[in-house]
Amino acid sequence: MKKKIVLAFSGGLDTSFCIPYLKEQGFEVHTVSVNTGGFSEEEEKSLETRALELGATSHVNSNIADEYYRKGIRFLIYGNILKNSTYPLSVSSERVFQALEVLKQAKRLEAGFVAHGSTGAGNDQVRFDLVFDVLAPQIKIIAPIRDHNFQRKYEIEYLKSKGFDYSWEKSRYSINQGLWGTSIGGEETLHSDGFLPEAAYPHKATAKEEKTISIEFMKGEPAGVNGKMAGPIETIREIERIAAPYGIGRDMHVGDTIIGIKGRVGFEAAAPLIIIKAHHLLEKHVLVKGQLNWKDHISAFYGQLMHEAQYLDPTARDMEAFLESTQKNVTGSVSVRLRPYSFMVLGCRSPYDLMNPEFGSYGEDNKSYTAQDIIGFTKVLANPLKIYYGLRDENSTSVGTK
Repeated sequence: MKKKIVLAFSGGLDTSFCIPYLKEQGFEVHTVSVNTGGFSEEEEKSLETRALELGATSHVNSNIADEYYRKGIRFLIYGNILKNSTYPLSVSSERVFQALEVLKQAKRLEAGFVAHGSTGAGNDQVRFDLVFDVLAPQIKIIAPIRDHNFQRKYEIEYLKSKGFDYSWEKSRYSINQGLWGTSIGGEETLHSDGFLPEAAYPHKATAKEEKTISIEFMKGEPAGVNGKMAGPIETIREIERIAAPYGIGRDMHVGDTIIGIKGRVGFEAAAPLIIIKAHHLLEKHVLVKGQLNWKDHISAFYGQLMHEAQYLDPTARDMEAFLESTQKNVTGSVSVRLRPYSFMVLGCRSPYDLMNPEFGSYGEDNKSYTAQDIIGFTKVLANPLKIYYGLRDENSTSVGTK
């Protein structure tokens, strides 16, 4: 009997090469394409057709957009997570969920092997391998492109020799599109001073007129646009539909990769950036100081775990519990103004707004305490510093001197 292997299939050159190559190595190849919100139904059908044409014994299209939102994106929103204050983890947050789904299919088929088309130069090889190795150590991992350092030219010639003469002209850009944004790699991203031209972005900047939209949140989750309530995924897609034509959400992410080198990638993520900034503003109005402070620390750590393939760490579940707990009062509407290549978060309304004039208006009116209260409060607050400076040498009382 042939050895069963389940291949994570994207339809690109590398994973297309893997099907006939693995068959030649004596494997019965079963492919699975995991849709985290980036593929249409037509694209899913096209992936199945190609996989079977290339010789896959079976193919499964698995749409896990709901699960990806519920177990991943939701917490990225709760945490206002932008890696290095820039990147909303558009692609890096998808991979663990794709790997988990591939592993489910491998277990269903009782396959002894799993495969992916990652190269040896990036983060994705670690993300796939780690999930497979931790949750199914008995299943062997094969990554032909990485393991043998196959080059593009060789892969194209190999496929042609097997009768698969698809059009593999090298695109200038590598595009990974998903529900939480699109990553873009190209020649320009390989250098520190390069920048992507307009043509590199999937959405073209055609909108010129300013537009103001309102985003509804319900317990921290996006729940509608312009007063029309909808589910979180529908809301994300609607914001993307409205904002992407403005060229909003474009930037370059520079960071430390899992494999220890600096990496640079372009991205386009109009909806994620707008949602995160709008959500953050609402939180500033409804959360107390301690919640906001600890959220900053925990969110940065959570984003690091997600980015570096450590989603399975139980610490992540503890942090998710904290983040979810903070969202009980994050309900309200946030106004956002859209302009070509930029947006501005204008203000919010919430029944839980702590900036309530009933208790006073900053710099204008005080209703909670008297002038004498402030004098006493300031004396108590100053007391430790008065003791400290009172014990210092009179010749070294200037701040900063030793």
